[in-house]
Amino acid sequence: MRRVSVLGSTGSVGVSTLDILAHAEAAGEGIEVVALTANGNVDLLAEQARRWRAKVAVVADPSRYEALKAQLAGSGVDVAAGEEAVAEAAARPADWVMSSIVGVAGLRPTLAAARTGALIALANKESIVCAGPTLLAEIKAAGGALVPVDSEHSAIFQSLGGLDARRAARLILTSSGGPFRTWTRDAMGGVTVAQAVAHPNFAMGAKISVDSAQMMNKGLEIIEAAYLFETPEERIDVLVHPEQIIHSMVELIDGSSIAQLGPPDMRGPIACAWAWPDRLAWPAPSLNLAALGRLTFHAPDPERFPALNLARQALRLGGGAPAALNAANEVAVAAFLAGRIGFLEIAAIVGETLEAMERSGELKSNGGGLEAAFAVHARAHAVAADLAARPAMAMGGA
Repeated sequence: MRRVSVLGSTGSVGVSTLDILAHAEAAGEGIEVVALTANGNVDLLAEQARRWRAKVAVVADPSRYEALKAQLAGSGVDVAAGEEAVAEAAARPADWVMSSIVGVAGLRPTLAAARTGALIALANKESIVCAGPTLLAEIKAAGGALVPVDSEHSAIFQSLGGLDARRAARLILTSSGGPFRTWTRDAMGGVTVAQAVAHPNFAMGAKISVDSAQMMNKGLEIIEAAYLFETPEERIDVLVHPEQIIHSMVELIDGSSIAQLGPPDMRGPIACAWAWPDRLAWPAPSLNLAALGRLTFHAPDPERFPALNLARQALRLGGGAPAALNAANEVAVAAFLAGRIGFLEIAAIVGETLEAMERSGELKSNGGGLEAAFAVHARAHAVAADLAARPAMAMGGA
């Protein structure tokens, strides 16, 4: 019997995780669901908790507590609400924990789960970007393990196959290039919200879609890869691959390259994280290369997509810079989605935030630890919010 918790069970990754667990259960694996958490979708959370007979179901939004309690009355499932309750649920003993809470809200629960010694299936970027060294140290100290679920990092993990990443000459992250990969910079200045959230391959949330459109998602993934695989940023490359069949690859020191291929389906990396080092048989979509005909690649343009170099800059600065980058991007993307700034101003605000905090010495205040990461994140939020409120920004100026 394997004890499981799913943090963020009602999001797309959480739903896909429970789908994979259902296939594992059908194959005869014993699964005991310890905790399920959600932000506010109590209808789906209650349905999941009943189906899996979860020990506890937690909704992060306290105002949704009574609704969840009513739906689970008589089920035997414990009910709780609030961010602290989510962290407490994550700290319950489990063997395998899916961390898929979106945003910095997932940082504290992920760290709580790490301290239990569980295997962490990580789909929460912010946990690594904002506090990677701290999280990885806690996992190691507790005797646990981490298997990445982001498709790119899962691909690198699978390509390495247990090989020390120091035997790799380069880690190569692939990217769809987003909806504007062929647009000129002038044209990108007039991008609308509707255009930015229309990803060519996936249906995703608005914030994640905008990150993909400006390639900030790939910048954050550079930071993740540097921490996860202990690899300097100069040995991490990005390659635009519109078909998204090769999810990432590793170039070894002997000149060989190993790639992981598959249809663009998040259930693949989740199944890998669940079964590793074994494999789970599930009705996965098959890959028909003959039908695809060809795979294409090109280098990203740093002039049109400055987010990539901003992420590299944050890695080189170290300290709290990655957390500041993430916070500033959150603020700027929200301002764009609200129509207060233009698309190209997102990266401009992130860059100015990093520069301002470097000048003030505030990036050095994050010597490690959760509270230091939160402090830098909060300060960067404030700096970026001030920048986004400037009249020039509101008018779409640079």
